[in-house]
Amino acid sequence: MNTQQQKQLNVLVIGDSCEDIYHYGKCERISPEAPVPILKEIRTEIKSGMSANVVENLKTFDISVLHTTNKKTIRKHRFVDAHFSQHLLRVDEGEQDVLDSVDIKKIKSIKNSLDAVIISDYDKGFLSFDDCRKITKHFKDIPVFVDSKKNNLSCFKNSIIKINKKECDNIAGLSNTSKLIVTLGPTGALYNNQVYKTDKVEVFDVCGAGDVFLAALVYHFLRTKNLEDAIIFANKCASYSVTKFGTYTMTKEDIKKICA
Repeated sequence: MNTQQQKQLNVLVIGDSCEDIYHYGKCERISPEAPVPILKEIRTEIKSGMSANVVENLKTFDISVLHTTNKKTIRKHRFVDAHFSQHLLRVDEGEQDVLDSVDIKKIKSIKNSLDAVIISDYDKGFLSFDDCRKITKHFKDIPVFVDSKKNNLSCFKNSIIKINKKECDNIAGLSNTSKLIVTLGPTGALYNNQVYKTDKVEVFDVCGAGDVFLAALVYHFLRTKNLEDAIIFANKCASYSVTKFGTYTMTKEDIKKICA
């Protein structure tokens, strides 16, 4: 992919973020106190999660990113058998606390020349229903892409909304001014009553695949202005990401392989 002669894209990402912390270790015996494996830790890896992973994937596409997110850190600790790459336990830290909310005045004061806004809403408390309504109204003149865990999506006006099949089944409200893309896992993605199929791959780990899909969708749409083609490209990127372990961020080498 050659982006050297192309216009620099500027995107604002708003949403909850976390640290995905992977504790890798050896499991060689069962605890005498309870029928559970004992993990002897070998190494730890920390990765950017939730909206922060969307940001990292956008940067791979050479997009300039402004990121507005929670100040208090959410941590997701994953304990993994290093030999089999098997998840044993996940412990979430910080979600039970009340997160600081988005500063709408600060968002509205951004003067940068933006090409798009992404709302990556994991519904942890950073973005309220009213916040989302105000943001989409304020940025009505540029594309607004949404990935939200909220059941009621009617706060997102004039937006391109990406959710998965389970989230779609639980929708309690949706604005008729927005476009809805539903990711279907190995089947592909549904948009405007058409299923855009994806490549068949051996799925290793789906963590972060939605973030990859969203970043790729935004990038390709901003370059081509063709949403259908952007969905096809996003499908390819997400399919590639699920063949990797853990929260995955695309690399430039990955993109070259996909576009070859």
